[in-house]
Amino acid sequence: MKEELFNELLASVREGGAILRGERTPSRQFIVEGPDVKRIRANYKLSQGEFAALLGISVATLRNWEQGRRTPEGPARILLQVAAKHPEAVWDVVRPVAK
Repeated sequence: MKEELFNELLASVREGGAILRGERTPSRQFIVEGPDVKRIRANYKLSQGEFAALLGISVATLRNWEQGRRTPEGPARILLQVAAKHPEAVWDVVRPVAK
């Protein structure tokens, strides 16, 4: 590796360490807002127990999300985004079919 590139890389690593230690502020930050679980549930007009059953999660998990103690991650976050934007798709999948 050329010395100039190595020095740039080393400076970058040192800058990253200073940011992690709080000695420097990052040049930019990305903040991703989590879904508003309580609002999504309210749009469905379901109780916590009903909405938790709809999503296949525990009521305790739903409460933690709604009260801000935990944040949905991974597939749960995506499922909530689908539930918010396309409720008809969620109902289509979970509604029992009349025989």
